[in-house]
Amino acid sequence: MKILYLGVYRPDIIDFISSFNDQVIHKDTPISDESEYCDVDFIISYGYRYILKSNLLRKFSKRVINLHISLLPWNRGADPNLWSFLEDTPKGVTIHYIDEGIDTGDILAQQEIQSDPEDTLRTSYERLSRAIETLFKIVWLNIRDRRLKGIPQPEGGSFHRLNDRINYEYLLTEGWDTPVKNIIGKALNKK
Repeated sequence: MKILYLGVYRPDIIDFISSFNDQVIHKDTPISDESEYCDVDFIISYGYRYILKSNLLRKFSKRVINLHISLLPWNRGADPNLWSFLEDTPKGVTIHYIDEGIDTGDILAQQEIQSDPEDTLRTSYERLSRAIETLFKIVWLNIRDRRLKGIPQPEGGSFHRLNDRINYEYLLTEGWDTPVKNIIGKALNKK
């Protein structure tokens, strides 16, 4: 199989995919010419910051997945880890199909993750990253071989754009090393 991996270069994930004799093409910039990937069998997105065009999604129906560090339907979109604390929502990781919405596709695998009161935004992000990568390694072959069926996301949840963070950046007194206990629920009363 030929796999297009979109997002930040993560050698552990790429080596894992390659270990099944699959060829991995890595890209972390926007796709400008979709025909360049016409011979790809599957697409994996992990931390990819660009929206995939609908004609590409239609062509690869049920063969495009995203690794997202939130417990969907909570915290769709940008900065899911940050928002899980600002709005005090459930924390976790989700692997889902990509559809034409943003983080709205059917869920393939999901795991709730407990935070540690001593966490910072950085350490909680690292915990979620390890969890999503472990979950991916457990379910990848079932997803790739289409043995795992997606289930629709439950109603509700939340969505955030990158610029939504601007109103709360003053709370990040130590940047990504800000203790999460200092920001829990701080966005709840501002809506």
